[in-house]
Amino acid sequence: MPCTLYQNISKEEKKKRKSLSSWNMNKPITKQTNITILTITATDSRSNPILSQRAELPVDCGKMLSLSTLPNATLCSLSSASSPWRSLSHFASSSNSTRATMSTQPSSELSPSLPPLPQHRIVLGCGAAVVDFLAVVDSYPKPDDKIRSTSLKVQGGGNAGNALTCAARLGLNPRLISKVADDSQGRGVLEELETDGVDTSFLVVSKEGNSPFTYVIVDNQTKTRTCIHTPGYPPMIPDDLSQSSLSSALDRARLFYSDGRLHETALIVAQEAARKNIAILIDAERKREGLNDLLNLADYVVCSAKFPQAWTEAPSIPDALVCMLLRLPKIRFVIVTLGEDGCIMLERSGNEGPESGEMDVDSLLESLKQKKDDGLVVPTCVSSSLTKLRANGIGTVSGRLLMGTAEKIPPSELVDTTGAGDAFIGAVLYAICADMPPEKMLPFAAQVAAANCRALGARTGLPRRSDPRLAPFLH
Repeated sequence: MPCTLYQNISKEEKKKRKSLSSWNMNKPITKQTNITILTITATDSRSNPILSQRAELPVDCGKMLSLSTLPNATLCSLSSASSPWRSLSHFASSSNSTRATMSTQPSSELSPSLPPLPQHRIVLGCGAAVVDFLAVVDSYPKPDDKIRSTSLKVQGGGNAGNALTCAARLGLNPRLISKVADDSQGRGVLEELETDGVDTSFLVVSKEGNSPFTYVIVDNQTKTRTCIHTPGYPPMIPDDLSQSSLSSALDRARLFYSDGRLHETALIVAQEAARKNIAILIDAERKREGLNDLLNLADYVVCSAKFPQAWTEAPSIPDALVCMLLRLPKIRFVIVTLGEDGCIMLERSGNEGPESGEMDVDSLLESLKQKKDDGLVVPTCVSSSLTKLRANGIGTVSGRLLMGTAEKIPPSELVDTTGAGDAFIGAVLYAICADMPPEKMLPFAAQVAAANCRALGARTGLPRRSDPRLAPFLH
């Protein structure tokens, strides 16, 4: 039996209400067996969300789910963490009303073009899960200025929370180790993560103290963001995680990921992961206490633009990447993200033979830049052949250098870069689980990050696996 969701409120009230009380069924459901929670999001032509609601529906509600009264919507996404419903309908709209349909058939039947999900898709993360207070301003204030925000958004944040939310939307089964307090902010963090399919069973909830939160000031003129973080209290310590919880958290995990925070706990988890031969990815955003110990256990490293040279004191980024692979012999690859300039990856090879030749790594990067097609808007990747990569005064490693480009986002579509790096890492987690080669991994991660930059906040624009923008990169 078809069921229709509608809002029986005025346009003005619609903007104010966020609870499910504004959604109603206009036909009774006589047979309610199992209930599934749907997350309903409508976006405008620039992929900016204009409506987001959760609704509880019986799984047997029928073959069609219709949405109405979505102002100016051109795309509607309906998804459920507890259901196989994953199909997406494109539709056009009039100025005030829009309708979309979604079949309740499994996604494997409706989306044959999507490849199968990775067989091993459990990933465990440890790090920050916070509340972000995002204020958009016309321009960043000068000292002693008094300005007004043009918009405000409150949502979950934190590097690990963001990256694992991205991984969940792409189809992985992430688990998170972190700590919040039993306050309204902490409860909001848990609810939002759970809604997106992140397992919060291993989050520690303190009866006292405060949950961590961050003020994010988004400069609408420069499209930059400034973060002011307040840590949670009391901080997480290794004793907060029992040995039995640690074993359960790592059970059947394909990857362990740390954002560099909660370093004492993260190190214990990483050591146990290494003992169990579980691959480890470390986010090296900046120098932090305990980060070196985590890097020594890492199989994969994703860095911010400034980290490689700050950590190695090498004269260039390519030289710094060679230095990192020499200092950290376990690393399989290291990626440095460069924002609108894309990313660079140095992938290690087990072939140390002299037959592969030798090249200066800085010169090699310049040659790759000459090969990229500047006319392409979508992310791409160019790669060197397997060779010995020489960094003058540092040493050589055998491997490949790859350069990934970023999507060229029109200025009118660029909203906020908050969480772009976390989205990139979430996509890399998926790519590793899916055994993507680097030539596919880098453009895929860049596309996911670009999608996230089209909406305010670190999670609003995170795409789902069924997003048509990702289809070319998943094959």
